[in-house]
Amino acid sequence: MEIVLRVILGVVLAGAALAKLASPRASIAALASFGFADSPLRPTAWAALIAVELALAVAVALGSDAAAYAAAVLMAMFAALTVAALLRGRAGAPCACFGPRSTVSRLGALRNLALAAAFAAVPSVDSISIGTQGWMWIGIGVALAACVALAVAVLALAREVGMLRLQLGTQGALEITGEGPEIGSSAWDLSERLGRNGADLGLAVFTSEGCGICQTLAPAIDNVARDPRVAVGVFDEVAEAELWRRLAIPGSPFALALDREGKVLAKGTFNNLAQLESVLATAERRGQPVRA
Repeated sequence: MEIVLRVILGVVLAGAALAKLASPRASIAALASFGFADSPLRPTAWAALIAVELALAVAVALGSDAAAYAAAVLMAMFAALTVAALLRGRAGAPCACFGPRSTVSRLGALRNLALAAAFAAVPSVDSISIGTQGWMWIGIGVALAACVALAVAVLALAREVGMLRLQLGTQGALEITGEGPEIGSSAWDLSERLGRNGADLGLAVFTSEGCGICQTLAPAIDNVARDPRVAVGVFDEVAEAELWRRLAIPGSPFALALDREGKVLAKGTFNNLAQLESVLATAERRGQPVRA
């Protein structure tokens, strides 16, 4: 009976930890419901809580009375925090106790109290002798739970990395004052070297032979050059050293967008096609006449 109760409670505690791992952003944000202000330490507290829950889950399942009592204290603390949140009028706020849909409620407080009582009662349950085969199955169960936890953690990390890459991909080119010619200044001689041929915009791209990103983006630059509205020119750091120095180009890859008169409309360091296109989009926006 004791071992069954230990395994069940261990699975419940591990499930709570895995639910937090599956929705990291929602779980971290939910800490605000319990009075934890938004700070750099909040993700650290979230990670520590998951680690404690997983460690206690394994230890309880393996027969540790100390872990059972510690889990009881943890559940009692959760119940107290839930009651405090209810008293502050936070009923219905997210708590992420068992996934992103969990909310602060009286039922949640009662659930935590019931779990606290169950964990505290585990060491008092009559122990049943477990043979070698029983411990083998327990070990297999714990190993499977650990594999599931690791899989969920990897999936959550992959999701966060994917979200980060999407955010980085939507950012425009890095336009910094003091790097390259100032916006609105004239670069007529550069504009003439682009061979406009009736193009509305000129795009000067500055690359280096040893720049790996430049080599990767070469097809993207060629693709932009096919647009009849844009005259594109590529200027190498060594072959055009004097031009680089005069225009104060900070590094490669770097782009300048010019209007028909050679005025600089946009500039910036870019790392992908979307950022290069953002230079042109900014130039088009700035080049539009201001309407009264």
